[in-house]
Amino acid sequence: MEKYIRLNDGHVMPMIGFGTYQMPCRITQHCVEQALEIGYRHIDTAQCYGNEHEVGLAVKASGLKREDVFVTTKLWGAHGYGDTMRSIENSLREIGLEYIDLFLIHEPSGDFISQYQAMEDAQKMGLLRSIGIANFLDDNYLRLVNKCTVIPAVNQIETHVYRQQSTMHKLLQEYGTWHESWSPLVCGQNGFFCDPVLRKIADSHGKSIAQIGLRWLLQCNIDAIPKTTHKERMQENIDIFDFELSGDDMQAISCLDTGRSQFGWW
Repeated sequence: MEKYIRLNDGHVMPMIGFGTYQMPCRITQHCVEQALEIGYRHIDTAQCYGNEHEVGLAVKASGLKREDVFVTTKLWGAHGYGDTMRSIENSLREIGLEYIDLFLIHEPSGDFISQYQAMEDAQKMGLLRSIGIANFLDDNYLRLVNKCTVIPAVNQIETHVYRQQSTMHKLLQEYGTWHESWSPLVCGQNGFFCDPVLRKIADSHGKSIAQIGLRWLLQCNIDAIPKTTHKERMQENIDIFDFELSGDDMQAISCLDTGRSQFGWW
């Protein structure tokens, strides 16, 4: 399986990223530097995480070429066109990079049509390479794609073995938007790390339950952005390209789907 995918705008994005949700600023730079050293090339942050600046510092300190690191951030608290443009400019200042690889509307609130129009214009200006959305389900997604000029490159939504989003996945494929998972390891909720089905599959491959959950996503053509502050877990989460789940494995995991959010946000 390839470690990168090509988005609908031609840009290339790593299949596994490193998340920074709820990561305190005081440790973000160190953790991101560790992740980049291990081999991660996609770092995911957001305006509301409050750690864009530290992510940017880590990218610069890594010594990697700018084009070799894919940085995602997300719009928060904007209402329309003008404040979206100001938010984009502020994110660029905070991160300290000349462009953002992927900029997402964090949730469908406010006038998201106007927000997205501002992002389309910022993309034309070269400030944003790719643009997309997060947490846009069903009607909100369709409302946007029927109004926009640039089809969203990515939709980042809650997706894991307990909420598999198969119907939404088909809709995204129909319009050419890439399906990206947030909370791919369910934040350890619902007994994820003790699940007997996942444990049996993990033992058969000599892998961890986390690796099984992430590998399942990749084989469903869904990229993932697991988050951890522990270096050994960072390594574990990225070491998922040396094995393949069987058809029986995939079928067993498909039966774990509850069809419901584990967090109650969207």
